[in-house]
Amino acid sequence: MRQSVKCLFFITSAIILLIGCKVNYSLSGASIPDNVKTVSIEYFENQAGLTNPNFPQIITEALRDKFISQTRLKLVNTDGDVHFRGVITGYQSTPVALTGNDQASLNRLTISVGIIYENKYDDSQNFTQSFSRFADFSASQNLSAVEDALMNEISGQLVQDIFNRAFLNW
Repeated sequence: MRQSVKCLFFITSAIILLIGCKVNYSLSGASIPDNVKTVSIEYFENQAGLTNPNFPQIITEALRDKFISQTRLKLVNTDGDVHFRGVITGYQSTPVALTGNDQASLNRLTISVGIIYENKYDDSQNFTQSFSRFADFSASQNLSAVEDALMNEISGQLVQDIFNRAFLNW
């Protein structure tokens, strides 16, 4: 009899605990408040001197895809509950490793973006921040031959950084 009372007490406690607690979770581990239902992401503007003309679309679509695939938020064209504006501020290839003959053996593509994030319901979450990421490639390769793959790699890293800053407070 004692065992069944303990079991009943445990089950009742567990049910009360589950009813009383509300857990927010997502596949990404992000903490998105319940009142936030929509996200709007403006097309990234190019303010860098020289940029691959495809990069603004690549990063814009990568950020949109992140929200579509990893959150419950609905993507809207304008006036989302949370809103992102982005600009490409830097896009450059530089040598990073030199051989004994002062020739590069490794080059680096670095891309920088500026982000303005606005949360309609919580102004304390708003931010303006720069993000920068890079990818290295062999100096024996022409940038144009590897540029598409590098842009996709870097945009994925930048999108993760932006997402983490907005919803994981990293």
